[in-house]
Amino acid sequence: MGFFSNIFAKIFPSAKAAEVVVAPPPAAPAAAAAPPAPSAPPPIPLGDVAPILDAMPGAKGLNWRTSIVDLLKLLGLDSSLAARKELARELLYNGNDEPGSAAWNIWLHKQVMRSIAANGGTLPPELRD
Repeated sequence: MGFFSNIFAKIFPSAKAAEVVVAPPPAAPAAAAAPPAPSAPPPIPLGDVAPILDAMPGAKGLNWRTSIVDLLKLLGLDSSLAARKELARELLYNGNDEPGSAAWNIWLHKQVMRSIAANGGTLPPELRD
């Protein structure tokens, strides 16, 4: 089970983590001309992510909506730089930002949210791209 599967399982414990897929990163402008990939079957709706996370113990003291570190802490997962690097590899990070930088962490948080939505989680507008 990958790091993202652990995140997903903490939010949706009844979901089958083995079936969780990572959403592909947004296409670069040069790749926009590539033929579209076959679409996956639609995900099974699992529920609203924000109320689930807001109801977790400690959520009020954390900024999980914008911080990948706080999101991981809220879920009781390792939020160290090494753990986030592992997650970035799993989510196919291919940018030039320094690991641990603000831009890198923002990308990581957005990609986690994108992948949660791709697997059936419902996100409020402020958490969608």
